[in-house]
Amino acid sequence: MVKAIVGANWGDEGKGKITDMLGKEADIIVRFQGGSNAGHTIINNYGKFALHLLPSGVFYQHTTCVIGNGVALNIPYLFNEIKSLVDLGVPKPNIKVSDRAQIMMPYHILFDQYEEERLGGKSFGSTKSGIAPFYSDKYAKIGFQVSELFDDEVLKEKIARVCELKNVILEHLYHKPAIDPNELYETMIEYRNMVEPYVCDVSAYLHDAIKEGKNILLEGQLGALKDPDFGIYPMVTSSSTLAAYGAIGAGIPAYEIKNVVTVVKAYSSAVGAGEFVSEIFGEEADELRRRGGDAGEFGATTGRPRRMGWFDAVASRYGCRMQGATEVALTVLDVLGYLDTLPVCVGYDIDGVVTKDFPTTVKLAKAKPIYEYLPGWKQDIRGIRNYEELPENCKKYIEFIEKELEVPITLVSNGPGREEIIKK
Repeated sequence: MVKAIVGANWGDEGKGKITDMLGKEADIIVRFQGGSNAGHTIINNYGKFALHLLPSGVFYQHTTCVIGNGVALNIPYLFNEIKSLVDLGVPKPNIKVSDRAQIMMPYHILFDQYEEERLGGKSFGSTKSGIAPFYSDKYAKIGFQVSELFDDEVLKEKIARVCELKNVILEHLYHKPAIDPNELYETMIEYRNMVEPYVCDVSAYLHDAIKEGKNILLEGQLGALKDPDFGIYPMVTSSSTLAAYGAIGAGIPAYEIKNVVTVVKAYSSAVGAGEFVSEIFGEEADELRRRGGDAGEFGATTGRPRRMGWFDAVASRYGCRMQGATEVALTVLDVLGYLDTLPVCVGYDIDGVVTKDFPTTVKLAKAKPIYEYLPGWKQDIRGIRNYEELPENCKKYIEFIEKELEVPITLVSNGPGREEIIKK
């Protein structure tokens, strides 16, 4: 059976923990899009980890971790990540890399940095991990597929052709040093040696696994509002963050995805620029950021302070709809125990018209939040394992959100640890 686990919002919903938990039942865990630009924070008996490229199932001996064809594969990064786990006593994970995955090139990261510099104040708030240049090249058909590493003639010829193009831009737009094709070829040979033991026809491997009735988990990165089509364009990522793309990014039929667990945060947070209707500021935001998550609300990749906001039912319902959510995991509920009242954004006022539907970015920029206020529960709920034992106002908050989302909430996370979860 194939299950997808994805985010409903701007990313940072706590997917890592939920994937880590669901990984116990999985045979295979597949990363299907994105690169090392976002992290999943995981706390378990080995310690605390921020994973970037590896799927969150690497801590289980029984799982195979797959880097799908939809991923931006930063080869040295992947190997450093594996090494850092093994150095901390985690058994070496079983990893397969799609022969159709494309390679994050060293110049992608440089181009990302140069472009953000060039844009100055009008930049996209990129993590400078090379993601936009990588996907631009993939769709411009000048990317490098893993399979191409294994044919010297093809590789040399392509490197020469691509360098010609890149060097014009480096010289005339960015005024930066040119790429040396010979040096790049040497680097690609190093990449080949690193990745060779893991390369696999992942689509065929998953086809057989489905036939054998294996449990497969598709792990998405970021959330629905960062999708290039359905998110807050242009302040989005460059690969589709939707569960539907999981079929493409892993190489399986769309109809195989039977279950979509969508992770929703009990309040809102976002790293990077872009429209964010229920955002709060000042002392109120600082307090929530300080209490938020296990490490406070700072990006797992960049360490940037996240922007904070109250729960946005309009954005979250839309995120669940676009993900095709069959069930919802509600996270970091324990953080809100200090509040007397809980504001929930239930509608947007756009030029005097109230809507409950999530609009396009141009309209979103004018939206003002409409709040309903729910009473707080004023106590620490960490350690509670049974839904019935939650304070009355806490259950009311969960049930209010469930009604707004129009999707059943099946899991409630009330702490950062793997076992701090309530099945509803």
